[in-house]
Amino acid sequence: MKIINNIKKNTVFLLAITVVILFILLKDDYKEILNALSGMKVIYIVIAIFFFFVSIFFKAVANYITVNDKNKISLKEAIKHNVIIQFFNGITPFSTGGQPMEIYMLREHNISGVEATNISIQNFIFYQTALVIYGAIAVGYNFLFHIFPKTEMLRKLVLLGFLINTLVAVVLLIISISKSLTKKMFNSTLDILCKLRIIKNRAQVEEKYNTKLEHFHESATMLRNRKGLFVQGVFLNFLSLTCQYIIPIFIVFSMGDFTSLNIFNTITASAYVLLIGSFVPIPGASGGIEFGFLQFYGNFLSKNIISAVLIVWRFITYYFGIILGALAFSLEKKVK
Repeated sequence: MKIINNIKKNTVFLLAITVVILFILLKDDYKEILNALSGMKVIYIVIAIFFFFVSIFFKAVANYITVNDKNKISLKEAIKHNVIIQFFNGITPFSTGGQPMEIYMLREHNISGVEATNISIQNFIFYQTALVIYGAIAVGYNFLFHIFPKTEMLRKLVLLGFLINTLVAVVLLIISISKSLTKKMFNSTLDILCKLRIIKNRAQVEEKYNTKLEHFHESATMLRNRKGLFVQGVFLNFLSLTCQYIIPIFIVFSMGDFTSLNIFNTITASAYVLLIGSFVPIPGASGGIEFGFLQFYGNFLSKNIISAVLIVWRFITYYFGIILGALAFSLEKKVK
């Protein structure tokens, strides 16, 4: 009941944010934006939606190969899991709701809690590694070809997003290499937080997170010993991100514009948008994602076109996934 109540609260909050964002986008030039939306060629929207599903498919395959050493779930089940995870990631800050739901669904397939946790952590490591690699490629591409103007605030936001994601990947690497070093870092951080009185009950926090660190270390060590699985997992997540990143170009094509964007600029801009959105503490990184999209794609598209593209892109890559995930979750509940 508590989970359902949280879902309802988060959904209402998300709807309120959505209304505010749509109002901001439409308030000045709503007629031109609506004209752009009404004139879209459906075939290109279908292609954009196709790549959205392919993105989910590649991620599901990565999850499937992680689990399927013991043939616990089918690829069909893995796809359904990822659709439901889209919903829980979409309605929680920093996409934190997907991982617990993933563990829960894996346990429904008679996978032990420890094994399910390890599988979920490994999937997170795959995604985080692919995200950092893509971020580095995007930053390098822009450094070489200067496709974005040197706006100081945007440069700092992108750099911050890249550093945060890289830091997470480095911490995961440290955990996999040395458990003792990880514990020293963890205890030092606890000391600082206790002195600042941010943490009041040290023993409780230490007990809780020591168990999580054990799981992370075990999962990372398993991947270090299974390099083939690690490479496959990262590669599949890289393909998933690629499919997600190229969606805007087909939306622009649907509006009859075939010259403003090329595939490399699209991927780089999308990677930058995701880097900015990665540290926005609101479900779906709402507000931050839209801001980043307008800023980066604004270098290639006119004001009215970019607002229309943003609305369609956000629906396909975010709200559409939430709707599908909610439907899949509801059907799953009814079946059980």
